[in-house]
Amino acid sequence: MTSVGYLVAALFLPLFPFSMLFNKLFARLPDARLRIALLLFWPQLGTLALATLGERPPSWIAWWAVTTATLYALRSLSLRDLNLWICYMATSAWALLWPAAAFGTSAAGGAVLALQAIGLSFPFVLLAWLAGRLESELGAAYVGLCGGLAQTLPKLSGLLVLGVLAAVATPLVPGFFILSGTTVHALPRSPGIAFLILTVWLLWAWSGARILPGLIAGPARVEPKRDLGTTVTVLLGLTFVVLVLAGVGLSGELT
Repeated sequence: MTSVGYLVAALFLPLFPFSMLFNKLFARLPDARLRIALLLFWPQLGTLALATLGERPPSWIAWWAVTTATLYALRSLSLRDLNLWICYMATSAWALLWPAAAFGTSAAGGAVLALQAIGLSFPFVLLAWLAGRLESELGAAYVGLCGGLAQTLPKLSGLLVLGVLAAVATPLVPGFFILSGTTVHALPRSPGIAFLILTVWLLWAWSGARILPGLIAGPARVEPKRDLGTTVTVLLGLTFVVLVLAGVGLSGELT
């Protein structure tokens, strides 16, 4: 029964090669609302599976997880499709929930781990919504097509920058505290895993720095229909404020 539980958890907190199921499913979903739902609920099923086990994952699974996270972070460096970037980055981020469960202060699969999954997923949810908006305005969310968004869609591009910064775990968002807390707790017991977490973090930042300029900088290639409305922009901007407050609040659970 324990092996079945770990197998289910490896599917929903994706470990390679089980991660390929989520990647293929996400890529084939035709609607941004379905992709958002998948991003919200997929990792929660994994934390629930871990909760049924009632034990911390062994260290060899934590090694498997950080290796998976590193592979997908490396793969994201060459991606030009925003939706695929979201997919691979989310897979990399969720894999790091395994070392969080193995070395963190919370019980494996507990409420804190579920909150961590939400904190890591929420930036990708916002980015998936923005990618869907780009698809409706420009026909695709692709670096080769969506250049110069800062000129043509300044409100959307501003939120896109905030979304990518949150996705790569810049300071004060939940991902920053999750990765830093996991690294600190893993360091005494497994310095190699702590080093790989920091490596993944660096690769995320590099990946974000590669995809953003291709979307928002340079000359505009396609003329969009309309930018985001002021009300929507303010509401989405407030969600980032809430995300920062949630990150600061979550930091207390990780110390």
